Amino acid sequence: MTDTPAATRTTVRNVPPFRADHVGSFLRPRSLLDAREKFANGEIDASALRSVEDAAIRDIVKFQEDLGLRGITDGEFRRTYFHIDFLTQLDGVETKGGIAISFHSNAGNVDFAPPIMQVTGKVRHSRPIQRRDFEFLKSATTRTPKVTIPSPTMLHFRGGRGAISKDAYPAMEDFFDDVAQAYRDEIADLAAAGCTYLQLDDTNLAYLCDTKMREGAKARGDDPDELPRRYAKLINAAIATRPSSMTVGVHLCRGNFKSAWAAEGGYEPVARILFNELDVDAYFLEYDDARSGDFAPLRHVPKGKIVVLGLVSTKLDRMETKDELKRRIDEAAKVMPLDQMCLSPQCGFSSTVHGNEIAVATQAAKIRLCVDTARDVWGGV
Repeated sequence: MTDTPAATRTTVRNVPPFRADHVGSFLRPRSLLDAREKFANGEIDASALRSVEDAAIRDIVKFQEDLGLRGITDGEFRRTYFHIDFLTQLDGVETKGGIAISFHSNAGNVDFAPPIMQVTGKVRHSRPIQRRDFEFLKSATTRTPKVTIPSPTMLHFRGGRGAISKDAYPAMEDFFDDVAQAYRDEIADLAAAGCTYLQLDDTNLAYLCDTKMREGAKARGDDPDELPRRYAKLINAAIATRPSSMTVGVHLCRGNFKSAWAAEGGYEPVARILFNELDVDAYFLEYDDARSGDFAPLRHVPKGKIVVLGLVSTKLDRMETKDELKRRIDEAAKVMPLDQMCLSPQCGFSSTVHGNEIAVATQAAKIRLCVDTARDVWGGV
């Protein structure tokens, strides 16, 4: 830092998010990709696939620990998509066809049509979803295991009313109530297993900062000015019964597929509601390039809440420098207190199994950069 007095800094945070943190997913190793293909082709069974996943997760845990991270994920190595694998394990949720999303990158546009989720019946949590995976992760690390799951809003935004059965849900409030209850049940199960660090991955609040995405919401019959408040209410209901020992963060993402993105726009359209009506402890915010706007919306962050600045790109092989990061942290510190900030990459390295167009060595270097910069800025990670 250039002009922030050392007396205003802290050494480390003893609870998550940590001064150097990360969003969750990592590039899948070849051994895991090969095993997934063999499983899809019927050449190995689920037990054999899980054994390969376990080995890969042990390796990625060591990778994170060796780099100095304190919050440890399983890299999302058991998933194909960050959201679908979780949400389709709820009763009443299926995938049908796909919805075309135009992703953009420095190399040009990438057309992608992930499966679209349909709510075909009553949404219920009839069995644990993440508990077994969490218990394995917890057994593999001595640090803080972090669970990442999709935000409950992911069941609504992309399809809107048209993707939710009117037979199952003639009234939309009943749908939102059932989704919130399903999440409360899952979070209670994770808490019983010892989970103290949970992250909700949400593209929709960030998409509502994009002019085209807002027009798309209108076309589906939704009010883009009201949706942030409706979504805050849903998320709040979903996490309402979490224990006080559990830190809950939300990651806002503008799309992350093969180093491409789907939306742009600063946080101003959602900032007041995001920071003051959403009852989470921390916000992982993309701030790696001009698509995310400036730091002015951070003026709405109240005392006691943490913003994890996603200043390091997971989309590009180009390495940022410490000086660049420190300058940007200085800029953010003019808007909100330094003590309420942490540092991370802007997104995961592999939100889908496909992974971003980035080298494994660069992935390590970018995490190391976050850790080293956090030590310089805050005196620890």
